[in-house]
Amino acid sequence: MTTDEVREKYLKFFEKKGHKIIPSSSLVPENDPSTLFISAGMQPLAPYLLGESHPQGNRLVNSQKCIRTGDIDEVGDAFHHTFFEMLGNWSLGDYYKQDSIPWSYEFLTKELNISPDRLSVSVFAGDDDAPRDTEASEIWKSLGIPEDRIYYFGKKDNWWAAGATGPCGPDTEIFYDVTQKPHGPDCNPGDNCGRYFEIWNNVFMVYNRKNDGSLEELPKKNVDTGMGLDRTATVLSGLTDNYKNDLFKSALESLIAIRKAGPVYEDDPKPYRVILDHLRAAIFAVSDGVESSNKERGYILRRLIRRAMVQARKLGMEGDEWLENTLPGLVQPYLKQYPSLGENITKINEAITAEVDKFRKTIDRGLKEFEKLKNIDGKITFDLYQTYGFPLELTLELAQERGLKVDVDQFKSAFEEHQNKSRTQSAGVFKGGLADHSQKVTRLHTATHLLHSALRKVLGDHVSQKGSNITNKRLRFDFTHTEKLTEDQKKQIEDLVNEQIKKDLPVSFEVMTLEEAKAKGALAFFGERYAEKVKMYSIGDFSREVCGGPHVSHLSELGGRVTITKDESSGAGVRRLYAVIEK
Repeated sequence: MTTDEVREKYLKFFEKKGHKIIPSSSLVPENDPSTLFISAGMQPLAPYLLGESHPQGNRLVNSQKCIRTGDIDEVGDAFHHTFFEMLGNWSLGDYYKQDSIPWSYEFLTKELNISPDRLSVSVFAGDDDAPRDTEASEIWKSLGIPEDRIYYFGKKDNWWAAGATGPCGPDTEIFYDVTQKPHGPDCNPGDNCGRYFEIWNNVFMVYNRKNDGSLEELPKKNVDTGMGLDRTATVLSGLTDNYKNDLFKSALESLIAIRKAGPVYEDDPKPYRVILDHLRAAIFAVSDGVESSNKERGYILRRLIRRAMVQARKLGMEGDEWLENTLPGLVQPYLKQYPSLGENITKINEAITAEVDKFRKTIDRGLKEFEKLKNIDGKITFDLYQTYGFPLELTLELAQERGLKVDVDQFKSAFEEHQNKSRTQSAGVFKGGLADHSQKVTRLHTATHLLHSALRKVLGDHVSQKGSNITNKRLRFDFTHTEKLTEDQKKQIEDLVNEQIKKDLPVSFEVMTLEEAKAKGALAFFGERYAEKVKMYSIGDFSREVCGGPHVSHLSELGGRVTITKDESSGAGVRRLYAVIEK
């Protein structure tokens, strides 16, 4: 079964169960500074899981593009990826375990024809905080899963939480038995022993963790499920290596054919897998507007491309042949699902090639420095990494050629110290989970609508939103414009915004199609992200915009004046404004 077939079966199955199919959101989160990329299907739905009404109703299903940066160093085994698609279905206060679990089982055993004998499950074991999930285990037993294939694990394995506070609850995970052969007494689901593939996870958001650490039941119980498309398609094809499924097959064959040196795939598949995984992630990141840089998302993109390039060197490919031969094979399988890849192919090619050229020059400069070294310790290795972007693997490779030894532990110590500093400086940026939808953030989010409209009125209709990032202290708004704002323009924009706040305009929404919203003058700039029905938010007659929320109901709730604190460039033809609400 191809990945296209699995995806289509999944969407159609849940559509028949009353779910509305919604499109994948961009990999770049909107209004969510808590994470660099969308890493799970529920993230774009955060406002709705927290109580906002969704324009498509309370049963939803989609296939969401995801990037998980925490797995970059794990890539190289048979199933870890930085980019992947997550199939998910959601109940926003509608059905619960008694429907969710049987539907998951029905889809796996009837639609995908997986033998029930190959399925094992895990459920929450219970602790002092919350009870054992006997309801889930009893449902599994009623479906025919025997007691000895139901595993009980604690919070580490079978509990989901948005963060230290907020929505949380138990989950049940479904595992596929690859071999059905004993692997010894210690081989259980979740052990990474090679026998079990986790293919589905059903999260039951029933609690809210309060600031004092105690749990209270949510007024509405939500269900959030996730199934990895790559892994499921691989399992259904009788394979145990994701890189041999139809998404990678053509590109892998190309790499194998043009290899000039280094190991063959069957002896050491890691170089091939890293190239394929990282290039695929880079393709999708660039298509969704990420540009290579030395910070945040841009740094992740740069790191992915450079790591792929280091592995290409291991296969004897120091030119661009590895790019030219693999990019088309990685794009082609996705064109039907994501036509924007085809539309952006020139941009993708140029962005990745430019970064490869830049790194090649960096390597050349670094090599000159390397030639001067008579010995190399862990600190020098780290300096090469920090100054020239030399990954540890590249330094080890060069050191080996010259008969030098590297103190890897010393490098790791310096690297860990560097990471700890970075974590402190960007606390919260990598944590993932649900975005902050506190009252302060809701006010600032509403203010971005006012700013957007005021910018267009002062600067012209060429202004369009390119992104935003909101914390509980300030808003950041990116928009198309080529020149720095003059002091007079800033004052005009602020005055326009604050006049509307003084008028205490009402904020309301209507549910309609995207075309209807545009016909009424609503701004909408995010292309294929929109579903069949959208919410059009109006702020009096001043602003109309397609948006998910949350917003205040009257502008007086903003509680003060909007003040622009900074205006800077954010790339070619894009400006970035920072603003706060002052009492």
